[in-house]
Amino acid sequence: MFGNPEQIAAAMRQFADMLSAPQGSGPVNWDMAKNIARHSVAAEGDPSVMEGERRQIVDALNLADLWLNEATVLPSGVGNPQAWSRSEWIEKTVPVWRQLCDPVAARMVETMGGTLGAAGLPAEAQAMAGPLMGMMKQMGSMMVGQQIGQALGSLAREVVGSTDIGLPLSADAALLPGGVAAFSQGLETPADEIRLYLALREAAHHRLFQHVPWLRAHLLGAVEEYARGITVDVSALEEQLRGLDINNPEQLQQVLSGGALLKPEETERQKAALSRLETALALVEGWVGTVVSGAADGKLPSSAALGETVRRRRASGGPAEQTFATLVGLELRPRRLREAAALWRALEADRGVDGRDAVWNHPDLMPTADDLDDPERFVRGEPEFDLSGLEASLREPGDEGEEDGKDGDKGGGKENGGS
Repeated sequence: MFGNPEQIAAAMRQFADMLSAPQGSGPVNWDMAKNIARHSVAAEGDPSVMEGERRQIVDALNLADLWLNEATVLPSGVGNPQAWSRSEWIEKTVPVWRQLCDPVAARMVETMGGTLGAAGLPAEAQAMAGPLMGMMKQMGSMMVGQQIGQALGSLAREVVGSTDIGLPLSADAALLPGGVAAFSQGLETPADEIRLYLALREAAHHRLFQHVPWLRAHLLGAVEEYARGITVDVSALEEQLRGLDINNPEQLQQVLSGGALLKPEETERQKAALSRLETALALVEGWVGTVVSGAADGKLPSSAALGETVRRRRASGGPAEQTFATLVGLELRPRRLREAAALWRALEADRGVDGRDAVWNHPDLMPTADDLDDPERFVRGEPEFDLSGLEASLREPGDEGEEDGKDGDKGGGKENGGS
């Protein structure tokens, strides 16, 4: 076992990474995850944003924000437009990823700690292996951190901004010049038009996330609730870990890749969370597409073609959605994007831009999954509430009793010979 110095050095590096996270820091070694993600994007080239590129992005976001003033009543959400490299995207979005990934990561680490620690030990020895279990949980934290780092590095090579997956990953509107260039490949459209169209989408998302106060918590809460229902397939994990060489990073990556160990429980609560999340994502994407189309109409000749490209990319699901499924066991896809867009267009035609955007004022006013089946019915809905039932429900029980008593007295007088 001491015959190969290179293997010993690799093992020492692995354990140094494992022990680098302080106790109680959570189920994932996020410092290691960030380092792996950054090394992943650097390996394929991640140059710093040049000043000319930064100026192009900032100008596009500012112009897009100006155009949106004519298409929505929601105020600007672009206070500090930025241009990021892929490494900067990783650094800026990790706080939200931590919030999304920790619930399911905690389950994986707990299961890994028990499985790794108990492997090959007789029953009486397992009872004495408390310190070993703690170390095994740290090893599980390292392994999950490696998985998350690889997934974030893959996702960073695909995104064009901070809102590609439909969630508010950053408070600042930003585009990645490298991501915009990758998106543009194969499109016969001028680069400045593509950049401006993507800036319109980024700026529109930030108007929603910053000026609809309940939306961020609604989206992230639905993801968290769904992730809490994720379980780890212990039998599959034991099979994967049998004979695992922790000194072999490639084997570790192969074992943890693809999210095959994550299996959602088909509970009613989880189904409700998934339905709520998919509906909310579709409504966000549908509104953004409608507003961007209105803002670009007559200004960007290629807006319709670019809009269809984005819709297909979001609706069909690409590597980004697969990466997210690896991270939290969930495909983040607005499956009913076209229905949601049709609903927003119908609302605008019937109530105008102000009436359309007023629906965001409260979550109770938002369309449901059933409303996506029949947008016209939602649009035709009565704008005023019937308060007659509310008045009856707000009566004090004593008041109702007194009125019943009075009626009873009158009725009793008649029954007892009253006129």
